[in-house]
Amino acid sequence: MKNASANDRGATRETGSRKQPKKVSAKAAPKKAIESTALDLDKTPEERYVLRLYVTGVTPNSVRAIENMKAICEEYLQGRYDLEIIDVYKNPALAKGEQIVAVPTLVKRLPLPLRRLVGDLSQTDRVLLGLDIVPKK
Repeated sequence: MKNASANDRGATRETGSRKQPKKVSAKAAPKKAIESTALDLDKTPEERYVLRLYVTGVTPNSVRAIENMKAICEEYLQGRYDLEIIDVYKNPALAKGEQIVAVPTLVKRLPLPLRRLVGDLSQTDRVLLGLDIVPKK
């Protein structure tokens, strides 16, 4: 009978057969792979963004998130976005269906892959990275 025990990192090992967990090296992704995942605005002008911003009423963080997201959309996605703002107090079923556990949360539904960004969206560079947008230089 083999017993499994967990070490301090959460990995398991079998004590009966003396198997040790495999070590996984964390190699950095090649620079080209990282660059190829982001969209260049000049190359994909027809791509439409479908965004949902989940907020809680008119709290300071929610108001800031709405203002920040509208500004980012107008500057980087002019005419190529649908932004739906959902108040989880008024529509809790929508938040539950999307499994929203923290607000404000931005959900990028299209283009794929689906992404979630949590917070007031004040760090424009991180929001752009999360949306796979490379700003024009």
